[in-house]
Amino acid sequence: MSITLLPNRSTPFFKRPLLTAMVTALVASISVTGCSSPESNDSEPADAKTENQTADHASNVANNDAVSVEKITVDTVKGNIDLAMNPSPLVVYDMTLMQDLAALDVAVDGMPSGLKLDNLQSKTQPEPKTVGTVFEPDLEALNAMQPQAILVGSRMAEKYDALSSIAPTLDMTIDTANIYESSKQRLHDLGALFGKSAQAAKLQGNIDGLIDETKTLTKDKGRGLVVMVNGNKLSAYGDKSRYGFIHTVLDIPMADDQIADARHGQPISFEYIQKTNPDWLFVVDRSAAIGEDGAGAKAVLDNPLVAQTNAWSNNQVVYLSPDSYLAFGGYYQWMQDLTTIKEAFANAK
Repeated sequence: MSITLLPNRSTPFFKRPLLTAMVTALVASISVTGCSSPESNDSEPADAKTENQTADHASNVANNDAVSVEKITVDTVKGNIDLAMNPSPLVVYDMTLMQDLAALDVAVDGMPSGLKLDNLQSKTQPEPKTVGTVFEPDLEALNAMQPQAILVGSRMAEKYDALSSIAPTLDMTIDTANIYESSKQRLHDLGALFGKSAQAAKLQGNIDGLIDETKTLTKDKGRGLVVMVNGNKLSAYGDKSRYGFIHTVLDIPMADDQIADARHGQPISFEYIQKTNPDWLFVVDRSAAIGEDGAGAKAVLDNPLVAQTNAWSNNQVVYLSPDSYLAFGGYYQWMQDLTTIKEAFANAK
């Protein structure tokens, strides 16, 4: 018998206590409920079962804590998933998740190829195996690896059905409309899943401390506009986007509070920027983030119309990290962009 404390369904998704420990009996006469793990075999003595499970996975563990037979329930986007703590081999397709796991010093056994960031792996882990791309999994490689868990979010979430046929798959897509609470919960959940709750709390404390320091500088310093530059195309993002933390967390008023909520932003022109006249311009250079050639965002925005804005004339243009596009809500994205914004406001005239 196991005891699971399930979340209150009346609570909004991003505030649920997504992970709650399940107590698993180690006595042979007590069966495990709510668990379809192949390790559960009531014909084995409990001690032998525990010993065999540990031995079966020992060779797959890199620098993670020892594989545990204690079960945990994860309340994901797709519903509750039951699995053993410290699943290994572990496959991860989401860069935000990779950042959090790297900061927690959790080894990942399988990752997609072609990743553009250099803060996605624990510094002490072996080189992970390639299991496809962030858009398309390599099902053959996954079947050969036989992962104990696959973590996905955002781009790869649409492949959930194919992946869940191979291993327990956790869709941990971040809620961009509530990015702070959602990313905080996800970091907490990963800490619990891998036995690193204290480290997760410490990392969250780093983020929260930097938020507080930055907010003391942004107060009453003018309105902001978030713009993405993609080649010669421009788009604006509002407070419900992945960049909404600038307004909802740092309390920087929106220069335009009518921006349409869209995954790829609201298409805009140079004339729009000039008319909106933000005091602060926050810029995401998509082409640079994904490694495309062409004029950078700074060169694209350097034109007479943008030059008329308060932001440009007062040198109050803040360039966000590539992580803000590729790993939004990840630990290193928070730390990099908060530091950049804090320094920009500290140096403001």
